[in-house]
Amino acid sequence: MDIPLEIAWLNVEKSETVEARIRERVEKLPRYFNRINSCRIAVEMPHRSQHHGKEFHIRIEVRVPEHELVVSNNPGDRRDHYDAHLAIRDAFDAMDRRLEEHSRKMRGEVKTLSGPPQGTVVRKFAEYGFVKMSDGQEVYFAPNAVVSGDFADLEVGAAVELTVAEGEGAMGPQASMVRPISNVAVDADRRLDI
Repeated sequence: MDIPLEIAWLNVEKSETVEARIRERVEKLPRYFNRINSCRIAVEMPHRSQHHGKEFHIRIEVRVPEHELVVSNNPGDRRDHYDAHLAIRDAFDAMDRRLEEHSRKMRGEVKTLSGPPQGTVVRKFAEYGFVKMSDGQEVYFAPNAVVSGDFADLEVGAAVELTVAEGEGAMGPQASMVRPISNVAVDADRRLDI
């Protein structure tokens, strides 16, 4: 790595054992793609009510030449993220898959089908929502991004096509267009192996 590993602790006290586990997993990342420029990790325990457990949120940002790969395992994705080690395992397993897929694309072993990316609405609030794309990345969207339908009619679990805006907003990657589609139309694995 060109830039040393950065670990941020948000709303959670720094733990030597958790940091050691993170460093151990970071050292294994180059086996999936050996040209990693930098890696940033955020370990967070979002504020939750006392009726909901305190789950860990792990965000991994890996910069490779000309790309940044992001994995964000939010509380609620899985119900076992009360243990930091399980949240780390799930986040790094997802990043391993992203790096391996990126490596395969760079070698020309994967052809991506044309067409807009697809995903599923995973969370929706009064003023915004999140779509989980087929590659596992979560993308924020605002009501004005919804076309061919109304934001109010869009439900959690709905299949959508989206256009991801360049750069990131305050809440991470952001969709500039979200269009509801039939659940049958969602192609969870939009690639052909050669």
